[in-house]
Amino acid sequence: MDPKEMGTGGMRQRSSPKEARGKEEPQILNDGEHLDSITAHIQWKRQLEVMKAEVLGQVHNQLSDLLDTALEEAAHSFPQHLMVGPAKKQSREKGQPLQKKVFVRQVPLLDTLMEVEHFRTIYHVFVAILCICAINKIIVDSVNEGRLALDFQLLIFSFGQLPMTVFAWFCMFLYTLFVPYQALQIWSGSLKTARFPNLSTVTLVVLVVLCHTAVLGFFPVYVATHCNLGAASRCIVISEQVRFLMKTYSFLRESMPPLLHARVQDGKMRPPEFSAYLYFLFCPCLLYRESYPRDPYIRWSYVIQNLAKFLACIFYMNFILEYFTIPLFNNMHKQPFHINSLVLSILHTTVPGIVLLLLGFYLFMQCWSNCFAEMLRFADRGFYKDWWNSTSFSAYYRFWNVIVHDWLYCYIYQDFLWLIGGRARAGAICLAFLVSAATHEYVISLTLGFFYPVMFVLFITFGVFFNFVLNDNRRSPVWNIIMWASICLGQGIQVCLYSQEYYAQIHCPLKEKTFWGLVTPRSWSCHL
Repeated sequence: MDPKEMGTGGMRQRSSPKEARGKEEPQILNDGEHLDSITAHIQWKRQLEVMKAEVLGQVHNQLSDLLDTALEEAAHSFPQHLMVGPAKKQSREKGQPLQKKVFVRQVPLLDTLMEVEHFRTIYHVFVAILCICAINKIIVDSVNEGRLALDFQLLIFSFGQLPMTVFAWFCMFLYTLFVPYQALQIWSGSLKTARFPNLSTVTLVVLVVLCHTAVLGFFPVYVATHCNLGAASRCIVISEQVRFLMKTYSFLRESMPPLLHARVQDGKMRPPEFSAYLYFLFCPCLLYRESYPRDPYIRWSYVIQNLAKFLACIFYMNFILEYFTIPLFNNMHKQPFHINSLVLSILHTTVPGIVLLLLGFYLFMQCWSNCFAEMLRFADRGFYKDWWNSTSFSAYYRFWNVIVHDWLYCYIYQDFLWLIGGRARAGAICLAFLVSAATHEYVISLTLGFFYPVMFVLFITFGVFFNFVLNDNRRSPVWNIIMWASICLGQGIQVCLYSQEYYAQIHCPLKEKTFWGLVTPRSWSCHL
């Protein structure tokens, strides 16, 4: 036996029972406290793990967004950096734009912001107001009718003749699906087989233009004006008309130059696949590509949530119009016109106008676009940017609707610069504004059923002026306040003047339809 062990054992043997009990008693007395401390330690450790997971998740999301933004900016600027000198000149000779957008995987900005609790609270405020409006309507209808009555007459009237709307959309869709694609197939085949390819090209272009004019031009206009559609139904038909025209233009614009280049180089001419074109007609994008970044799977719960939010936004807009707009303008024609009443009406409609603007943005750019993007696994969800933080109107116009802005930038702005040799950028911007303003006014005029170019005038005058004056050099937060004040005032003007004209058209119909009677605003003279 080891002497050390013996010494130790001797020491242990020499310790008295009293001392041993003195050492054991504190352990016995503190067993309960010891268990509590262990439990508290385990709970604290779990809380730290939860906090760690949350922090890592937020950091991961922010880093992912920053990386996506950097990749997108690099992708946008990469072709331009490469095309210098002779390369850029050669690109212009081939009919290619100076820049070509590259689609990358992006997460919707509002989905990222909704992960922040403070921003999510703002969303909850809007939901609470919607619930209050719904409860208010239930109580008011119950008191007036003496029973529980829920009538949505405004919605029913707005979506009148919905089956006819679906039929018109289906006709436009079938035409857009088959005719442009088959025309491109015939044209690509005639480039090598026809004896006079230029003559066949001109003939085919004329035929396609005539077919477009008939099916995507006069047909939807006739349906909207002669089939007694509601305002929302007319808006669907005309908006889809514009969308199909923009889609077909992008498809032909992106597909024809490569085929011409292959013909010149005696290469293999491969027209686009039908499946790629079919996917393009439904995906939330107006720039044709043969392939887009795709998500690995579909989140059907996300689709259902966006559809529910889409319907909630429609009911929300119904409440705003029914409670704040219709009562204000329904009987205005009985009052004599005075500038003070007009100014007060504009100021009263600024808040409903900006709420309708925000609801329309959230309805289309967030809910509807993300719903189709999720069902099609379309991964580039950069349908908009943080336009609400813009300190300049030039940034606001670029960030508000990225889908339409990309189309205007590629096919109006860049093609115009390509045609004139890269000069007159201000003229290219004004042309893009003119096309956008005319299209918006065209949709509004056919939706409401009268011509009153309020948005066109505001867009062309104040929109162009603010775009050049309040440019990207404005960085102070004061300019963001000025931008929001201008948007609110502009929305008040539009809601007020369009509402006045709508009820003036109802209460003061024309005795004899003349050209000047149709284009002259009825609200200027309708006072009974």
